[in-house]
Amino acid sequence: MSLLKVRKLVVQVEETHEEMGREVSPPSRKVTVAAVIANPYAGKYVEDLTPLYDLGAEVGGLMATRGVAALGIAPDEVVSYGKGAVVGVNGELEHSAALLHPRFGAPVRAAVGTGKDIIPGTKKMGGPGAPLLMPLTNKNNIWSFDDMDSAEIAIPDAPRPDEILIALCLGVGGRPLHRIGK
Repeated sequence: MSLLKVRKLVVQVEETHEEMGREVSPPSRKVTVAAVIANPYAGKYVEDLTPLYDLGAEVGGLMATRGVAALGIAPDEVVSYGKGAVVGVNGELEHSAALLHPRFGAPVRAAVGTGKDIIPGTKKMGGPGAPLLMPLTNKNNIWSFDDMDSAEIAIPDAPRPDEILIALCLGVGGRPLHRIGK
């Protein structure tokens, strides 16, 4: 039985066409998909968090599939990725770790065609409207400097105390006008 209860999904697509008076061609693009989910362990201490591992895999796959679709590209065209979570105040930071780390990555990698390197992430506690800033790195070479970027999202009514805002960001094209190299 799935523990996944999604109150809201927010998909935010960003395209940069011009920077510093110069055309960015092709435009750099990134998508952030955020799911506002019920925290099944809000308000209580639970020793065994393994059910959250599967919940992380389920929501990770959902967000990755939605993100690739929102970009309108083939999965292999995704270049970079990142993840993060904001846990509502009746939860604990360890809830986000259980969601984001043990099983989250495999369905994300499957949805984006590959992913040899870690999915960088961040986690914090917060209330409604708390901003979530996530790092993005190249999915196959974390040391690709031109693909090192970030994405940010804030949802005015999330997370509520018994919720977790969990997000995935996917990128294509690196930073606008990137020129640092490797």
